Amino acid sequence: MWRDLSISAVAAGFVTVLVGFASSAAIVFQAAQSLGATTDQISSWMWALGLGMGLTCIGLSLRYRVPVVTAWSTPGAAMLISSAAGVPLSAAVGAFVLSAAMMMVAGFTGVFERMISRIPGSLASGMLAGVLLRFGLEAFQVLKTQFGLGLAMFAVYVLARRLASRYAVILTLLAGVTFSAATDLLKMQELALQWAKPVFVAPTFSLAAVVGVALPLFIVTMASQNVPGVATIRASGYDVPISPTIGWIGAVNTMLAPFGAFALNLAAITAAISMGREAHEDPKRRYAASVSAGVFYLLIGLLGATVAALFAAFPKELIVAIAGFALLSTIGNSLAQALREETEREAALVTFLVTASGITLLGIGSAFWGLVAGGVTLLLWKR
Repeated sequence: MWRDLSISAVAAGFVTVLVGFASSAAIVFQAAQSLGATTDQISSWMWALGLGMGLTCIGLSLRYRVPVVTAWSTPGAAMLISSAAGVPLSAAVGAFVLSAAMMMVAGFTGVFERMISRIPGSLASGMLAGVLLRFGLEAFQVLKTQFGLGLAMFAVYVLARRLASRYAVILTLLAGVTFSAATDLLKMQELALQWAKPVFVAPTFSLAAVVGVALPLFIVTMASQNVPGVATIRASGYDVPISPTIGWIGAVNTMLAPFGAFALNLAAITAAISMGREAHEDPKRRYAASVSAGVFYLLIGLLGATVAALFAAFPKELIVAIAGFALLSTIGNSLAQALREETEREAALVTFLVTASGITLLGIGSAFWGLVAGGVTLLLWKR
């Protein structure tokens, strides 16, 4: 490991973590708040997620000598905001445990790819697009309350996407922070360096949480996160034993779920940074980049209290805007995937609209009903 370590690998690992964290931490923060988590509990979420990603990145990369990068499920966090409203935190934690356990079983038993293949990709993409739609809309609604902040962030995002696409979200976040600091929107008085303290929440189980949170969270994480993660690994020319990799990620996730690790999975976009030539010219030495990323994730986890306090100091509009802009490409890609197959387009559109409607029936969120409506539509069309 020490022979393979290089400055470029460490830098690639740092950029991997920075891009992944800056692009979606606001969404995780919103998800924890929507479930009624306290500041200490949000700090524990960051601790558990950082620890989980750090351990899996380091352990799996060293085991296989291949860059394996993990991440939290950003679409999963978005789904929690829209579909877990009204669910008690303990019941949500029970759903986290169940979702992670299902991932562990799906990995170790080798049924991961077979199981995912039974869910049409168009319906999964339609559900994901419906879940994320509100974030894109809310990003532009910021113009109503903080016109200057919203306009500045949008302008930087558009320019950065054209000139430096990889760093667009980071530059947009920096623009938002700079504008907020210049206009006295930041509340930095209580910000101080604090170590995170894990807070255990005893999981409880209810039918509404299992059907409305656990199952959609599992499907979204597996279909929209792990499948692209596997594709990224394969496209980079690496051969990783997928079943045990998914299984171990699920096992670590299951143990850390009561502390706030809602969903861990293979990374896709950020993983490409550690797998590219930026990490090292020699593909066999690039695993040092993902190991470095794991170390940085551990540091973020240990400083989870500071991270929670930092986001509490940001104006609400900044968090909403950065979350929306960070998800624009995901929304576009999901819609493109959902509507690509003409024979499944109607069903995918139904899935998207039902999910985006935000309806709750029998205490179950719209993500589940979107899949049901789309599945029924597709079945009738095929028959």
